[in-house]
Amino acid sequence: MKMFRFKKLNKLGAVIAAAAIGIMSVPMAAQASAIDHRSYTYIYDYWEDVQDCPDVYDVYGVFTSTELQLDTKLSSPSGLFVYGDQIYLVDTGNNRILVLEKDDELGLKVVRTIDSIKYAPGPSTFNGPTDVAVSDDGNIFIADKNNNRILKVDQNLNYIMEFGLPDDSSLPKDAVFFPNKLVVDTAERVYCIADNINKGLLKYEADGTFSGFVGATKAAYDWYDYLFKRFATQEQLDRMQNDVPTEYDNIYMDYEGFIYACTGKVEPDDLDAGTVDAVRRLNLLGNDILVRNSDIPVYGDLYWGSAGGYSGPSYFSDVTAMDNDIFVCLDRNRGRLFGYDDQGRMVFAFGGNGNMDGYFRRPIAIEHLGYDLLVLDATDCSITYFVLTEFGQDIYAAIDLFDDGEYEASGEAWHRVLAQDGNYDLAYIGIGRSLLRQEQYKEAMKYFELKYDDDNYSKAFKQYRKEWVQSHLFITIFVLLLVLMIPLSIDKYKDMQVEIATSDVFRFPDPEDNMTRAEIKEYHKKLRQEAKEREKAKKEARKNSRF
Repeated sequence: MKMFRFKKLNKLGAVIAAAAIGIMSVPMAAQASAIDHRSYTYIYDYWEDVQDCPDVYDVYGVFTSTELQLDTKLSSPSGLFVYGDQIYLVDTGNNRILVLEKDDELGLKVVRTIDSIKYAPGPSTFNGPTDVAVSDDGNIFIADKNNNRILKVDQNLNYIMEFGLPDDSSLPKDAVFFPNKLVVDTAERVYCIADNINKGLLKYEADGTFSGFVGATKAAYDWYDYLFKRFATQEQLDRMQNDVPTEYDNIYMDYEGFIYACTGKVEPDDLDAGTVDAVRRLNLLGNDILVRNSDIPVYGDLYWGSAGGYSGPSYFSDVTAMDNDIFVCLDRNRGRLFGYDDQGRMVFAFGGNGNMDGYFRRPIAIEHLGYDLLVLDATDCSITYFVLTEFGQDIYAAIDLFDDGEYEASGEAWHRVLAQDGNYDLAYIGIGRSLLRQEQYKEAMKYFELKYDDDNYSKAFKQYRKEWVQSHLFITIFVLLLVLMIPLSIDKYKDMQVEIATSDVFRFPDPEDNMTRAEIKEYHKKLRQEAKEREKAKKEARKNSRF
């Protein structure tokens, strides 16, 4: 754990100790009121302190088997996927996929049940399906885990093809294919996470050809282990744990075709050392291109503690990314949702473990429908549907308007956010960025300075300096000329004064001397020196005469 966490905990301990002394004199009713207060939505400020903020999302409804009017109750659901206005729910325990739609009366209703396919060469039913995806052409891809296959069917559930264990020499001979999570791009290439395969994502072409592994995480590296292995016996090596890349827990493909991948199987030391990223954004080459311009890392909670039996860092079990480039990570450990913008800055964090609406017991999957959020709870067998509050709408409006080039309107939206929460850091930065795009550099610098945004402040200052120089170009040149010319003029003036004062001693040499030009110059120099000495002697004489 980082050193600053201990500093924070010491600071917190001092605050708690002081508060405890005060509580003794507070009536019991007031104590109970203070204890009952819990912050639901929060962010971290520049100092990495927790700051409460208004809720960005509110619960629209919690939908269990009863609300969905299911004859067979949900059992161990494990996956969500949104296609258009339809929500695909993977009901793993019942070997089926439910298709839901939003309904004005029921909230959500089941419009289709998929539990078998047609014309398959193998089993026509599923065995422990774990994920589903739908391509732009409407074809359905199903991770049929315990049947060791990825199915591709059309909307009428006609079998098209399947993807199996790749024929790759790097895999063990006894390897078994257990596809867990998958995404599909616009060309119907399949990217899959398979259990017990830690080489990254398995990539299949549209024709079913396996084309390799993509985006493997960096393996942890320790110099001590490296040196030990150089001199260890084979028996010692066999007992040692190999350093291998971390497996991904879930993936999501955004509207641009980039893959967000999250991994919860990380250690605190790995996060602090930067050897493992809890969330990555992969391009076609498998390189991580996630922007991290915030001083606060993208791995959920900064302070972990062990309250309620939950210890260690956040465990990201799923991630989803919206069209405004805000991506939301689901923390299975403490039941929280963490939203980040395209620069890696935290937009919101909310949720928790519990039985109330908006809390979870074991959140396993997250999806978005527009800007609404859907969270699947595997233990409660429920879907919690979140909608934006007025505060959240203003935040998203500010981001959308900025992306559309409506910088003035974006600044106005950020001002509305500030009116509701004066401690919301992104509002200051957002106003500064909108002013920067409107070429109001001096005003933008003020907002960046308030929230210690050094990078944007430097950008604004650079443009402000350039603008100031251009508008004061004539004065700047005039001042520079004065600075250069005045010393030269003073020296020239002094020389002229000496020449005037000694003009009576100058005379041309006798032509019969036949002196060269250099000799004449040296001759005049000698006369000038003699004249200076005489002037100096006169000044000394006048000075002495005063006394």
